[in-house]
Amino acid sequence: MEHPLSPVLARIADALERLAPPPPPAPDFACARLFRHDPLANRFAPAPDYPLPLESLVGVERQKTQFVENLSRFAGGLPSNHVLLWGVRGTGKSSLSKAAFMAVSADRADLKLIEVDRDQVAALPPLFDLLRERPERFVVLCDDLSFEDGAAAAKALKSALEGGVSGPPANVLFVATSNRRHLMPRGHSEDRGLIATAEDAEEEVSVSDRFGLWIGFPPMDQATYLDAVEGYARRYGLVVADLERRALQWAQLRGGRSGRVAWQFIRDLAGELGKDLPA
Repeated sequence: MEHPLSPVLARIADALERLAPPPPPAPDFACARLFRHDPLANRFAPAPDYPLPLESLVGVERQKTQFVENLSRFAGGLPSNHVLLWGVRGTGKSSLSKAAFMAVSADRADLKLIEVDRDQVAALPPLFDLLRERPERFVVLCDDLSFEDGAAAAKALKSALEGGVSGPPANVLFVATSNRRHLMPRGHSEDRGLIATAEDAEEEVSVSDRFGLWIGFPPMDQATYLDAVEGYARRYGLVVADLERRALQWAQLRGGRSGRVAWQFIRDLAGELGKDLPA
């Protein structure tokens, strides 16, 4: 004999099932090599391959060698260090990390890169826990990392890199780029008092100690800047009689020399000559 409350309970159960969100699908890391992580939607969006070849980066030979050696060790399952690429803007930190990944992963189908937003550092611990269970090896890249929100974000990153009682994931290499070696925000509010402010600063500075490999990018001198321009021009068949003069004028108008400025000049020149370039 059916209980008189059974239909009511069945309707309540159906309503609860409709309200409960479905479990997220398992990530499909076979569809691409590069991904962007969206922690709010709990998804990994595939991205197209990075188009700039590693050999196109000029003036950063020492940095390329250090980074590629560490990344190759990680890809091969050997001991490696989390990496902090720091230095002045436009010197190729982000380009090097992506171009090197593309070069090293060319014959490693299990090597993936996941880019995370610097404003989502607090989501790194659960992300690392998720990746820990995967068979692939992951480079997690955070571009332009700093702790404008204070010590809470720094603590979240330290937790991710240290891995708690289970230790850091052996299949995750964290790479960050920053304009500042110690990842410090440009100013600290003293509203919380001098002691609390100093403790926050110490917390943020201590994060840089979790990176076993620091790679610095100094400002680019004129000779290196012109080498970069000429290298790009040769690669993409851009021929003009006054290339050097125009490149120097471009840098003067931009207020400085860098790999980014060289690439922007080349894009302008290619547009003028009606040539196509990688995005």
